Amino acid sequence: MAAYSYFGPITELVSMDALPLKGAIPEDHLRILKQQGILTRDGMIQEIGGHEKLLPLAKENGAEVTIFDTPVVALPGLIDCHTHICFSGSRARDYALRNAGSTYLEIAKAGGGIWDTVTRTRLASEQELIEGIAARAGKHITQGVTTIEVKSGYGLTVEEELKMLRAIRKADHLVSADLISTCLAAHMLPRDYPGSSREYLEMLGNELLPRITKEGLSKRVDAFVEEGAFSPADILPYFEKARDLGFEITVHADQFTTGGSQVAIDCGALSADHLEASTPKEVSALAQSDVIAVALPGASLGLGCDFTPARALLDAGAGLAIASDHNPGSAPMGQLLTQAAILGAKEKLTTPEVIAGITCRAAAALNISDRGILRKGMLADLVLFPTHDHREILYHQGSLQPAYTVKKGKIIHSKPEA
Repeated sequence: MAAYSYFGPITELVSMDALPLKGAIPEDHLRILKQQGILTRDGMIQEIGGHEKLLPLAKENGAEVTIFDTPVVALPGLIDCHTHICFSGSRARDYALRNAGSTYLEIAKAGGGIWDTVTRTRLASEQELIEGIAARAGKHITQGVTTIEVKSGYGLTVEEELKMLRAIRKADHLVSADLISTCLAAHMLPRDYPGSSREYLEMLGNELLPRITKEGLSKRVDAFVEEGAFSPADILPYFEKARDLGFEITVHADQFTTGGSQVAIDCGALSADHLEASTPKEVSALAQSDVIAVALPGASLGLGCDFTPARALLDAGAGLAIASDHNPGSAPMGQLLTQAAILGAKEKLTTPEVIAGITCRAAAALNISDRGILRKGMLADLVLFPTHDHREILYHQGSLQPAYTVKKGKIIHSKPEA
């Protein structure tokens, strides 16, 4: 028997429907529907329409009805398309040293950096990782996030990477949000690997990726293309192997130096993430490709470096998504909405550009077409804010928290006063 749910009246419903995937979006291009209701069936949006007309239909179908007696604004459930929330340990010492003037190399030599997290994550049990993922995902849910990409990359051996990916899969069954896993075994050359970067990548392609496929642990592969990590020449054969095995590609690109974004273009990646170092040359090339640019303002805040040139990318015609990069080193904040609002203020992004970056365009960066927009036939994922005007959401820069987070037609979080 079909399960129906109904939500209304919604003061403003911001559907994000019929917006372009690429390029700038003027401020007045949002379609705002007033005094709406949403009827869901089996986790999908069945109908959107005027509350007074739709409520009787909901009752006829025996829907579980949620009536709002104060103003609410509905957006599609937020999508965080780049996180590293599978890890163990803290890098608070790194943060303090960085703010005191130490360089990344100095911190790494002192035992910090990515390798510190690798060491702690290897020591953690699979169950400890599952619990950590679930706790962090739970915080994202309270902030209106209903889909979370989660990377491995702190194991850096076949068995430890598999441990991380299995933990992500098991955590996905425990949390209400959808977790989408990505293999980031090409995060850095592990210090304890006896061979070269090319030999390590060949080992991953021959030993790790087939096992991921066999166990159905992920359909996505990522790599850090950067000085001190992996060069474009080394990473391209690895990506070719991954594509041959059926994986989708994304790239950590242009964070400190350029080169990674061109790799993303050359290998047909879904997205190029970071891009803080991108120059007009890289911006133009990305705009002429189908690669989604993903800005990670949390890393800029955590490292005290430049932001992704979001305004330039949009004006050039690129598609721009925004993600939290939630990780223990450079982006421990994990507050997607706050970061998106700050990026918008710094880069002069319009309200629809920012919201698209954490909804429909973030969905495109993950190659998922059933969410990020509120319309009939899409997943009933939505977030409702306690306000009468959608512009208040970014204006408060994350301090206006959702009254309700809804996943597949079910309320998965509500504020006590909601």
